[in-house]
Amino acid sequence: MNTAADGMQALFGNGSVGSLAERMGIHITESTAERVVATMPVEGNTQPYGLLHGGASCVLAETLGSVGAVLHGATVDRPFAVGVDINATHHKGVRSGTVTGVATPVHRGRTAVTYEIVITDEDGDRVCTARLTCLLRGA
Repeated sequence: MNTAADGMQALFGNGSVGSLAERMGIHITESTAERVVATMPVEGNTQPYGLLHGGASCVLAETLGSVGAVLHGATVDRPFAVGVDINATHHKGVRSGTVTGVATPVHRGRTAVTYEIVITDEDGDRVCTARLTCLLRGA
């Protein structure tokens, strides 16, 4: 049983977190309100200098934080999450391989949630630290 896939299926019907995340090659491996983990290939997500594009890191971060927000929102009868703020600090360039993002909650309220997302390279070195705040909406 794939818990991440089952959870995504229950929340989003088709198990997908959207066409942009699919286009970027984002693969969610774990998803709970307490922790969301995914990988993303560097290849195909680079800027002209051959480094991982900062915008790609932000897409990974917003995807993970939004999934966590939706999972938490479902527990407080507000299952729709809308991102209202994202910021990211890029610590290190990456030219190849796969990066892994881990989102953990900083604040989980009834109407708003904030997640910290740490993105690391294959050596475990921090590539990016991001923070996402989402507004939770009811059905």
